[in-house]
Amino acid sequence: MKKKSKSVVKKKTKEVKVVRRDFGSRGDMPSEKASASDLWTKGIVSKPRKEVFKSEEDRLRKKLERFSGGQWPQIQKQIQEEPKEVIENSDNYSTNSQNSLMDNSEKQILTNRIIHSQNAGVSQQQMRNVQIKELPPMPKKAQETTSKLVVQNVQKQKEAPVQKIIISKPEEINSNAYFVYGNQPQETKSNKTEKKAEPKEKTNEIKDEVKVEKKGEVKKHGKVDEKEIEERKLKEVEQEVASELIKGKHPEIKRNERILENYEIEVDGAKVKVEIKRDLLGMSYNIYLPKISPATATLLDEIRNELISISTVSMQELTDPAAFNSIKERFISDARNILKGKLPNINQEVESFLVGILMQEMLGLGSIEFLIDDPSLEEIVIPSAKENIRVYSKKYGWLLTNIKIEKEEEIVNYSNIIARRVGRQITVLSPLLDAHLVTGDRVNAVLYPIGTKGNTITVRKFSRDPFTIVDFINNKTCDVEIAALLWLAIEFEMNILISGGTGSGKTSFLNACMPFVQPNQRIISIEDTRELMLPEFLYWTPLVTRTSNPEGKGEVSMLDLLVNSLRMRPDRIILGEMRKQQEAMVLFEAMHTGHSVYATVHADTAAETISRLVNPPLNVPPNLLKAVNLNVVMFRDRRKGIRRVLQIAEYEAGKDSARANILYRWVREEDKLKAHSESSRFFEDISRNTGMSDTEIRKEIDEKKKILMWLIKKGIRDLESVGKVISFYYRNKELLFRAMSLNDVNLILAGR
Repeated sequence: MKKKSKSVVKKKTKEVKVVRRDFGSRGDMPSEKASASDLWTKGIVSKPRKEVFKSEEDRLRKKLERFSGGQWPQIQKQIQEEPKEVIENSDNYSTNSQNSLMDNSEKQILTNRIIHSQNAGVSQQQMRNVQIKELPPMPKKAQETTSKLVVQNVQKQKEAPVQKIIISKPEEINSNAYFVYGNQPQETKSNKTEKKAEPKEKTNEIKDEVKVEKKGEVKKHGKVDEKEIEERKLKEVEQEVASELIKGKHPEIKRNERILENYEIEVDGAKVKVEIKRDLLGMSYNIYLPKISPATATLLDEIRNELISISTVSMQELTDPAAFNSIKERFISDARNILKGKLPNINQEVESFLVGILMQEMLGLGSIEFLIDDPSLEEIVIPSAKENIRVYSKKYGWLLTNIKIEKEEEIVNYSNIIARRVGRQITVLSPLLDAHLVTGDRVNAVLYPIGTKGNTITVRKFSRDPFTIVDFINNKTCDVEIAALLWLAIEFEMNILISGGTGSGKTSFLNACMPFVQPNQRIISIEDTRELMLPEFLYWTPLVTRTSNPEGKGEVSMLDLLVNSLRMRPDRIILGEMRKQQEAMVLFEAMHTGHSVYATVHADTAAETISRLVNPPLNVPPNLLKAVNLNVVMFRDRRKGIRRVLQIAEYEAGKDSARANILYRWVREEDKLKAHSESSRFFEDISRNTGMSDTEIRKEIDEKKKILMWLIKKGIRDLESVGKVISFYYRNKELLFRAMSLNDVNLILAGR
């Protein structure tokens, strides 16, 4: 009997695929094949098992199936019925003849958008009358995925008609509505046999209001008989999907992109398109570079090698800006000849682009050259190879770009290129670099591991068309009265300090005031890196400092240049920034010896400027501050993105102390500069140095205001044109006013 029973058990034992349902969080997962009797006797089935799904959409779809309360077969049967209505807005989907599977794809997508109704009372007639009224554009990635799914399933199942959904109130769909394109649940045999012909007669159509809330779910409004626990579980699924969309896992989410500005940039003949966009996540700077195929890249490598073999360039030519431009022109000419020899019938536009890209790779900084040549940008930051490049726009502030340096070695290479052109080095032993480009833009580089994230390059661009005093008046940084007062002070060689916080516009304002200097006086500027840009008519000698070489030799400090400048017979001395006590002492000594001095210093108010000067590290004796005739304080409102002249002050210095007498101050509520106190010594100093009375000084200020107003009226704002008008004023004041009365702009700008 025992043997017989054993044989019977063996016959009934089958190899089965055990499926366990975990209703807590995951879907179904088939376990390994095993004997049914062994599984039950050993208790393996009761153990929780980890489930595996093909995709996240598959997991969520199966989770929703469980919440339907076993109604999925009925809903599946209903959605297989042949639709009677025509899809509206069908032009939202591609009808290109190249996509032969679009009909199947469309039906596949529409089928999967119909997720089971939570109310089991939905009739077939109600489902038939549901039709899609508005459909979002189908993402390209979804088209490709759907086409693959159709090809895989076309032989397994017959083409199933698709039910349509109508949205009676499309305005109910909010900006967070989205759809998911996934696999259609396969039909079962029982569903096929249970199909019945739908009556052709139309009954009273009940159009339910529906709202697309998550992954294709259609939720009925009105009488809902669902259990509270099922609603709670559905909300959990919604929250889970929403969190994944926020993380960016689903490309189908609509970001509501809007183009704020678009323009083109051309560098060495290569043109690219730039778009500044705003979406739900903020603004971004997008530059679109045409992709170069591997074959074209190989061709460019061959041309590069030929150019290197036929050309010779010395280090002196690379470091000289004028010679560098001639080298680039020679390389462009040779590259065009080689390219035409290899491709005689090449398009002119394509030729210019390829040659431009080649020049940027050989003599420039690659794709960064397009950013450097964008006049709307002030700052370019390469944080590391792990992050996209960021830029600071004059109009929009900080923006994230779509450009990324692929390797850290490229950033190091760019740093070395910049350093060699200014005769410096950046290595692991000396990982800091402060230099400037051939274009005059200031560059700072920091190598890893000093920069713990990676190698970093910061480019502070200076406008190819710098701000002038006319620009500052137009954008309300200062007014005509203040501009005329500063013109008067500079004309009669008053000493001026310009103070302010970081990025407040100190250097830009100093640069805008320098055309007020008389053209027959010598100007010597001293800077760490070249930032000033003065008109050509001025008698100007710019000097820059130099760091030591790896052996610690060859350093030229700002103090060395300041002391040396006193031996160069200067009329005006411009110091980029006072940082050390020795520099401040030499500068104030130059003031007391009769030189007109202009400098910048970091301080937020006139009183703080005095405190900064008389305390370490500058530590200037208070009695020397009486040499400063005017102090201009700049201010930057970071919330509104504006820069203003905050205060105009003079110093009243004694033996042991000094105080600021504020002449003008900016009133925030009215956005205007208003007189604050009477001058105690400024006009007295001008009267003593020039012999003019108060009436004559007032007349001088009114004349200068008249000239500035005429420049604003005529729209003359560029550096050279403003410089010519001011130079004309010093050479022949009467002729200038006569030409202004006749509105003869050509006479003034031509200098005749």
